Amino acid sequence: MNRKKRPFVNFVRPELTIIMAIYGRMVAAGEWRDYGIDALSDRAVFSIFRHASEMPLYRVEKIPVLARRQGQYQVLAIGNQILKRSDDLKAVLKVFDTRRFRLVSND
Repeated sequence: MNRKKRPFVNFVRPELTIIMAIYGRMVAAGEWRDYGIDALSDRAVFSIFRHASEMPLYRVEKIPVLARRQGQYQVLAIGNQILKRSDDLKAVLKVFDTRRFRLVSND
């Protein structure tokens, strides 16, 4: 069998620069603590964590197949709730500027 190996989808350096600027600001504010990057066959995922042992609070996803339809970038919250979707990464990440991202303690 001669199968063609599908390349993984990755974030390119300019995309990571934009994402890390927001991430750094939120870390400095004490809201976020850790991140993870996944390169899958159909999407690239930047996961944002409050603590490394938890589920991600938010995921920034790049799905090139959706570029001509809904936009290739999207931000998802816990429970796969889509907060914003667009073909412009900066526009998608503005969702973090307009919301108050404070976690409520159950203490």
